[in-house]
Amino acid sequence: MDWLSVIPPVIAIVVVLWRKEVIVALLVAIFSAELLQLTLTWSAPAPATLNTIERIVSVFDSPDNTRLLIFSLMIGALLAFIRVSGGVAATVESLTRMGIARGPRSASLLTSGVGVVVFVESNLSVLTAGILSRGLFDKYQLSRAKLAYIIDSTSAPVCILILLNAWGAFVLVLLNQYEFALTSAEVLWGSVVFNFYALLTLATVFATAATGRYFGPLATSKAGVGVDVHLEEHITATKPSYMVVPLLVMTLGMLGFMLYTGDGDLANGSGSKSVLYATTIAVIVAYSQMLLGGFEHIRLVKIAFQGMGDLLPLVAILLLALALGRALGDMGTGAYIAQLVGGNLPDFLIPAMLFLAGALISFSTGTSWGTFAILIPLGMPLAISLDLPPSLCLAAILGGGVFGDHCSPISDTTAVSSIASGCDLLEHVRTQLPYAVTMGVIAFFMYLVAGFFLI
Repeated sequence: MDWLSVIPPVIAIVVVLWRKEVIVALLVAIFSAELLQLTLTWSAPAPATLNTIERIVSVFDSPDNTRLLIFSLMIGALLAFIRVSGGVAATVESLTRMGIARGPRSASLLTSGVGVVVFVESNLSVLTAGILSRGLFDKYQLSRAKLAYIIDSTSAPVCILILLNAWGAFVLVLLNQYEFALTSAEVLWGSVVFNFYALLTLATVFATAATGRYFGPLATSKAGVGVDVHLEEHITATKPSYMVVPLLVMTLGMLGFMLYTGDGDLANGSGSKSVLYATTIAVIVAYSQMLLGGFEHIRLVKIAFQGMGDLLPLVAILLLALALGRALGDMGTGAYIAQLVGGNLPDFLIPAMLFLAGALISFSTGTSWGTFAILIPLGMPLAISLDLPPSLCLAAILGGGVFGDHCSPISDTTAVSSIASGCDLLEHVRTQLPYAVTMGVIAFFMYLVAGFFLI
């Protein structure tokens, strides 16, 4: 349906900016997508409403989507356990006493470093760094928006640069369909040095953490403002193990399950299975620790459901974002944007245009992986037929997908970052956007220069 396919994501963005309400925006966008796919007659709104309901229900047809949603609820229980246990407060005291987190800068650097070290899966990187650092950021009066920016702008860039993970395996599967002068793995690894957006974003995160200097709305964001979940009452410090042990179990469990689900190959493991399994075990461990520590079973159950309830709005946003992504896939929104941006261009402009197309698709659909699945089958044959550097073109696609995802208020990664940091979703988008756009513009011009000199 060509240009009509861009109407739903445009509606979503307009409603978000107008009403400051993501759930309503997503519902309206899904409804408009279903309406456009019907014959526009006077009776169309009635079946479109029913189709909207079925579209949301269809999200659960995908086991990966279902795991992601259950995992988001389990994280709520885990967060509640380690908070009420006093483990967060005790860990903050210990890190401060040992001198590892002596102030705002060292706390920010610690968060950035954890995000880099946990490169196996983007959600795990976000959650580990976010959960560990919440208390530190509160202690040193750093806003949750700053925490959300650091963990979000670290996780995906690290995953797309290190590539020894499900991201790399996914892209490699897409590349294996084509015959390059180099092997698919060589093309993939060669993309790292050309992934300008990811490199610039990581460098900016560490520079910001090291200097403590922010710009845009993030510079004026304050601690306690934009906090999305009500988990901030005073808790007496107990033992760091109440926090450290469940986090270690989650991290090591993730690695173990990636190996298990990948039959011994880390890169072939299932990210959605591994995160869910590891988080569930971490919840069980946290529950057992508290039970042995004197907490009553009834109280622990209430704590778990309270934690899940705190995250229900963000889980709803995740559900609707996944439903909208499916609807846009059926409408061909991504393919239309790619065709629109591509057109007939001089060869040297193609990498920059692939980056722009990736950003637009990812921003509109809220998924970087979906962007890769759409653009790699379009960009790689183009690189082969025109004898363009395949690693440069691939890097432009991958970087554009991550860039658009960082800017999008309907991205599932953006929602998970909000969950992990305890920051309001729109506050996170508003404060991260100037950073993402600045790095994206610089990266776009770098692709223009690279295309001019390398093509």
